[in-house]
Amino acid sequence: MATAVTVYDEESVGGAKRSFVLHLASERLTVRDLIVRRVTHEVEEYNQTRTEHYAGLVQPTGAEVTLNGFRVRERRALDADQQCAKALEAFGRNGFLLLVDERQMTELDEEVAVSSATRVRFLKLVPLVGG
Repeated sequence: MATAVTVYDEESVGGAKRSFVLHLASERLTVRDLIVRRVTHEVEEYNQTRTEHYAGLVQPTGAEVTLNGFRVRERRALDADQQCAKALEAFGRNGFLLLVDERQMTELDEEVAVSSATRVRFLKLVPLVGG
């Protein structure tokens, strides 16, 4: 059965940045599927508008970091498969944390159950200046 969950993007410094609704085909999926669905959604959304800034989970190749996300030069279309691979790699090296109902997900193949009441949080870790 299909379901919709609200996804929250947060940073370790500064808290919540944005939220959006993600429509999922099933109420049970793996952490990998959740990340891929989220990244595919944001790439599709960006490619439709090609605004100056991409507010995605991971930095696209050739984009620069800004306060509003990533500035994509030439406002080119992004490749969803490439962004998904980057996101999965970032998850593996703790580039961000994924929390589902306050429980940290640690394995890509871990299965989670979601509903419209589920809180999905992607916490981007911001490195400290000076160590």
